[in-house]
Amino acid sequence: MKATQFIVARDDLKHCQLIDTTLPNKAGLPDEALLVKVDRFAFTANNITYALLGEQMKYWHLFPAPAGFGNIPVWGFGEVIASRHPNIPEGERLFGYFPMATHLVIEATDVSKRGLRDGAAHRQDVAPVYNAYARVGGDPSFAGLQGDYQALLRPLFMLSFLVDDFLAENDFFGARSAILSSASSKTAFGLAHLLHTQRQPVRVIGLTSPANEHFVRALGCYDEVVGYDDIATLAADKPVAYVDMAGNGALRERLHRHFGDKLVYSGRVGLTHQTPQDEPQLPGAKPVWFFAPDQIRKRAKEWGPGGLDRRFTAAWATLVPELDKWIQVTEQQGPNAVRKAYLATLGGEVSPDQGYMLSLVE
Repeated sequence: MKATQFIVARDDLKHCQLIDTTLPNKAGLPDEALLVKVDRFAFTANNITYALLGEQMKYWHLFPAPAGFGNIPVWGFGEVIASRHPNIPEGERLFGYFPMATHLVIEATDVSKRGLRDGAAHRQDVAPVYNAYARVGGDPSFAGLQGDYQALLRPLFMLSFLVDDFLAENDFFGARSAILSSASSKTAFGLAHLLHTQRQPVRVIGLTSPANEHFVRALGCYDEVVGYDDIATLAADKPVAYVDMAGNGALRERLHRHFGDKLVYSGRVGLTHQTPQDEPQLPGAKPVWFFAPDQIRKRAKEWGPGGLDRRFTAAWATLVPELDKWIQVTEQQGPNAVRKAYLATLGGEVSPDQGYMLSLVE
């Protein structure tokens, strides 16, 4: 049996190609391993971030590719088509982190009624969440359009949820206004939704480009929407907290110099501990990285078993009713469609209200 993979050059993401690999039959699988057919997966700008950080964050380790190339991880769904694990039947449906490919072999471990983990040695140097698979067969919240929303937004909304929790825990560092850059991004508007609905009287200000301004205003979760060129129009007489979704150093400097000491928190939403390098000394709070795993560990200890999941699920339930208004799911199948969607996302040509659900299977 053949599997098809979509791979990209690590040093030039515009260079992408398809390769075929040979899959083992059931008898050739390792003990307790699964052969999974990748049905469909979400692709967003966040996956481009995975590629950009592939070496630094070891994302390239997850799904091996030929030298110089990488397989970008994606969130999606797969069906077990061959199983050598006694507790996982063929036909089982899984949700989790997959390669851009038609198939994946999973070395199943820590199997429970709710999920399992891939215990493959080459996957163990990344955060545990990337190796976990939920068993979602028969769960309506992971079926049809609801399932598409899970793949497109749930992993990003977890980051939104953790930033919201961190800010609330710290009483917004004395601010009663929160400024979010890249306001049209899915992580940003997920955070804006939480701030707008759960953190009154916190005022939520979205920074965006002129091209996305109409979309951001229509979301209804920002109290004020401001273009990047109009930052000087923002009142600078009260404390504000800034959540940097853009990673734009020039923008960050402009905001710090505009608000001065009134900028009481400057958080960079990132994936690892880092210290800003070669940046000027800025007025206001020192820019710091928000490291999601730290907040997860803290809350897991404080809230006990299942506490984080229960609170996140409750927050997710408040977001889902809005998604029909905010997101248009676009389904594409086949290698050519995947390549086209990938290059459009890489080039920043995808509108913020669009969400790709893709499959390499024709």
